[in-house]
Amino acid sequence: MRCTIGVDIGTSSSKGVLVSEHGEIIAQSVREHEVQRPHTGWVEMDGTIWWDEFVAIVRDLLAAPDASGAEVAAVGVSGMGPCVLLADDDDVPVRPAILYGVDTRSTAQIARMTDELGVDEITRVGGSTLTSQAGGAKIAWIADEEPDAYAKAQRLFMPASWLARHLTGAYVLDHQSASQTSPLYDIENETWYEPWWQQYAGGLEQPRLTWAGEIAGEVTQEAAVATGIPAGTPVITGTIDAWTEAVSVGAHGPGDLMLMYGTTMFLIATGEQTLRTPSMWTTAGAFAGTRNLAGGLSTSGALTAWLKDLTGADYPQLLAEAEESGPGARGLLMLPYFAGERTPIQDPDARGVIAGLTLEHGRGDLYRAALEATALGVRHNVETMRAAGADIRRIVAVGGGTQGRLWLQIVSDITGLVQEVPQTTIGASYGAAFLAAGAVAGDAAPDIEDWNPVVETIEPTPEHRAMSDELFDRYVRLYEGTREVVHELAVEQRATVRSVSPR
Repeated sequence: MRCTIGVDIGTSSSKGVLVSEHGEIIAQSVREHEVQRPHTGWVEMDGTIWWDEFVAIVRDLLAAPDASGAEVAAVGVSGMGPCVLLADDDDVPVRPAILYGVDTRSTAQIARMTDELGVDEITRVGGSTLTSQAGGAKIAWIADEEPDAYAKAQRLFMPASWLARHLTGAYVLDHQSASQTSPLYDIENETWYEPWWQQYAGGLEQPRLTWAGEIAGEVTQEAAVATGIPAGTPVITGTIDAWTEAVSVGAHGPGDLMLMYGTTMFLIATGEQTLRTPSMWTTAGAFAGTRNLAGGLSTSGALTAWLKDLTGADYPQLLAEAEESGPGARGLLMLPYFAGERTPIQDPDARGVIAGLTLEHGRGDLYRAALEATALGVRHNVETMRAAGADIRRIVAVGGGTQGRLWLQIVSDITGLVQEVPQTTIGASYGAAFLAAGAVAGDAAPDIEDWNPVVETIEPTPEHRAMSDELFDRYVRLYEGTREVVHELAVEQRATVRSVSPR
């Protein structure tokens, strides 16, 4: 039985699948982990976890009862990003990995680099202004704040490239991930921008650039012993999880928008032109010849998990009570900026706000308001993308949050968008397996519509349109009206955390 393996390293867990050549999932495995938040605005992870969990997951997959006789044709890798994991010459991390835009520590570096290079030039070269998502600014933070660690660093990794390195010995990074190491990548010429690499990442060896579905190398004998995957098995380069998720549902062609429901919410609009707007991220696509306009909420599933832990109720209870609360959450309105916000407001000092609370409100109202807050954030992103010229004709939903119909319906009602839900929504691990299958199939490469057909369509409820428009207007005004006070609180929060942090 010819199969491929796909493994994705996510924010809260690592997931793996063993998939047949026809797209059937033969086995699955998950390893949960946590991020570290040593200071307000810091989100990091021990990078050694990524390989350890990969090994454990692959051994689970190959030992599954239905995997007997499986012939692993190729391996797909994927991971959250853009992350910055710097390692020394022996590939030992010099410090924990700094995660993507939810980590907002590099504010000073962003301001300095923007002043030194200029907004127009940064946008011309890399496509995007510098934000908390910019990998290059995170590298600069390490150089500025932890010079001893930076002095030891030789190589730059993200989760997918870390796995590829351990499996094959290749030092590679895909173009899509590289385009998010702003301002180090030249998006039009699809190469590292040498002057700024030397200025802000000097001393680091540049990884070889390839596309996500291209073969990075073959499993080494050492990696074969560790994982059980036969030596010589091809391994793709892989890419950031949101882009691999888009691949998993076929939402990576011009006119497509992928909406990922996860710990954070992510949106990717695909086209053939390089669209630039300061509110969103302009990146290379997963495949040659494509460009993306992308955005992301800093919290979505993380916010619902917070409410679950806070109230002690389980998800079925909260969903039932949120359903009963009804559209508008009985007069509650929430800003979901509990970890700052990425797009389109690009405000690391934004904070969560719950407006309209009374003694009559219950946890179901709060949960409903949280779901509506994420949907309002999605609408804000979509409207910003369209204003920048994105041609959005097809919306595909993916990720763990698609298992709950209420959340999907709320998003369609508030955005006015029809969402397609495919048969398999587990996301990036499945997309990585698909990319791996295509890399070794030649002219017989599989079609994602055959692997993963659409099984449900979510239509917006027409009678909720007026209320949704009113909610969105209030949502935008609530942020503007509370921003000054919230920013003052954010400054106090950072000072308080610093004062009690261990030496």
